[in-house]
Amino acid sequence: MTSLEGVHDGHGATYTQRGGRRVVDHYGRPERTHHAVRNAVGVTERADDVLAITGEDRHAFVDDAVSNAVPTGDGRGAYALLLDPQGTIRTDMYVLAAGERLLVFLPPGEGEQLAEEWRGKTFIQDVDIEVATDDVVVFGVHGPKATEKIASVFTETTPDEPLSFVRGPMGDAGVTVVRDDGLAGEEGYLVVCGADHVADVFDTLENRGLNAVPFGETVWNTLTLEAGTPLFETELRDRVPNRLGLRTAVDFEKGCFVGQEIVSRIENRGQPGCRLVGLAPDRVPETGAAVFDGDESVGAVTRGVESPSLEIPIALAVVDEDAGDSLTVRVDGDEVPAERRPLPFVDGSDTSARLPQYP
Repeated sequence: MTSLEGVHDGHGATYTQRGGRRVVDHYGRPERTHHAVRNAVGVTERADDVLAITGEDRHAFVDDAVSNAVPTGDGRGAYALLLDPQGTIRTDMYVLAAGERLLVFLPPGEGEQLAEEWRGKTFIQDVDIEVATDDVVVFGVHGPKATEKIASVFTETTPDEPLSFVRGPMGDAGVTVVRDDGLAGEEGYLVVCGADHVADVFDTLENRGLNAVPFGETVWNTLTLEAGTPLFETELRDRVPNRLGLRTAVDFEKGCFVGQEIVSRIENRGQPGCRLVGLAPDRVPETGAAVFDGDESVGAVTRGVESPSLEIPIALAVVDEDAGDSLTVRVDGDEVPAERRPLPFVDGSDTSARLPQYP
């Protein structure tokens, strides 16, 4: 948690843990806040771990390690995966080419371990890897009026291509504004600032120009689930990207990174074996709840919520690719009907780049 904890407390925050870090869960009445973000704009303090990678060989080193092409031009970014030798997801990340360094944004709790692992693989390459988590703060701004919000407090032109970014002043702070890739199903931006400017930037995003409602993990969960966005902790970790339809994160022309052979083999076969699907069960299931097609177990739920937008239970689940449309889910010992639904559950002002896509 950053120095904003007092500000969050003033808003009546309730906290939770993510990757060993204390983060805001909600500020009370999360359903109402969800609607405010869907209808206008909200701001959230993210819990990203951050690596700063410098040296002449920085692009080649990271590009060889991850699943997607790492950009070389300043102001560009990419979403990528680190895979293990079995082709399953070790972690996901955003990589931004920021002048003389690469900035790597990771799920909370992943930064220190990855930095240590990568330092052990640099050998004679000119690469320096620093953990910058305590020096950099990331905010998310999401909603159909997110562009209007950023434009009201940022003097530069807002970036319009996903994962492109520009630098400039916001209030008294210098910030980097990154166009996100639609994870909430709405227009979105990441605002990156130094830790010494965190209070001023949060105040600017919340109160100056067009106001933005603050929100926490509960609302992020419902927004991304309605958008059909798989997240690292619940859907991505330890799964093969093809089976999640996560094509945005993989350059299938690459063959030099760990796990690529497994991923390519599945891609070429054209049959991922299982798929990430949307369900509308009669009751909200817990993570890990079994999914059945008749008497046969065909998968498990990854996340379930009561959708504030639809006012019905919804869930994401990984199921066998030949599973039918009329399924059941085990909830509190009962098998309740769970109809398959197309993703996204809710159409917003943007479409998530992680929306499952299958050949």
